[in-house]
Amino acid sequence: MRKLGGGDPQHIGAYRLLGRLGAGGMGHVYLARSDRGRTVAVKLVREELAALEEFRERFRQEVESARRVGGHWTAPVLDADTEAAVPWVATGYVAGPSLQQVVGHDHGALPERSVRTLGAGLAHALQDIHAAGIVHRDLKPSNVLVTIDGPRVIDFGIARALETVTDGGVSRTGALVGSPGFMAPEQVRGDRVTPACDVFCLGSVLAYAATGNLPFGSANSGVHALMFRIAQEEPDLEGVPEGIADLVRDCLKKDPAARPGLAEVLERTGAQDTVTGGRSRDPWLPSALVAQLGRHAVRLLDTENPESPGGPGS
Repeated sequence: MRKLGGGDPQHIGAYRLLGRLGAGGMGHVYLARSDRGRTVAVKLVREELAALEEFRERFRQEVESARRVGGHWTAPVLDADTEAAVPWVATGYVAGPSLQQVVGHDHGALPERSVRTLGAGLAHALQDIHAAGIVHRDLKPSNVLVTIDGPRVIDFGIARALETVTDGGVSRTGALVGSPGFMAPEQVRGDRVTPACDVFCLGSVLAYAATGNLPFGSANSGVHALMFRIAQEEPDLEGVPEGIADLVRDCLKKDPAARPGLAEVLERTGAQDTVTGGRSRDPWLPSALVAQLGRHAVRLLDTENPESPGGPGS
């Protein structure tokens, strides 16, 4: 997390901003606190997107849909102002690093037991998201947050609003919505997207968690070459533990109709009896990673109690 810069607002709606969490195609994400002391993540839409009425209408629809998502495995939508000059949405803040940070930088590949629990938690999250009539469309390691209790999914549904625009204006296909390494073949081709798209992305996320590598390679050879591999070639699952390799392979079937449903995915993780009520009943992460999550929480507490405006450093 970074400190607020000169161009950042101090408040959005009723929320006082504490720092900048990141930025993406949609806009900037801030750590903030409500008047009642609740810590939230506030996503502020880019001004150039806010100026496009078609985007605003889709964003309005997707926020309303996202409000209906229940369950324990997602960051809930708590508040939003889709009519503001620059629209924003506030979600519950999840005090944990992303799976991308954990696997790509802090720890490396996770053991099979952790990947099974990860898969069960993500299947639960996607069931809740799909029950609200939403297809996530952009399930990837940076949209999965890791906590001691289990994984949490963020940014569900919001990606669809970006379908209305590209750098050149309006897009009718939505083919470029998603992250190239974690897109499904139907996204690559610009075909109709169904909940089975998220199952494919889940398979890619599990392969990454288990090996540290993307099942269709990176975009170093070019985005179009990567998309061709996703649409036409078999995944490279070398290093994926034998106990979950078949599940991951089935999730990555080219034909959406051939992929398992989420209830089957949950059963085949073998962890369905250990994840309940939004948490894993058994420790699911390596001990070194648990210690790191504790340090992360301490840093958050420090951030949540900045010096008062009238105190030193103001």
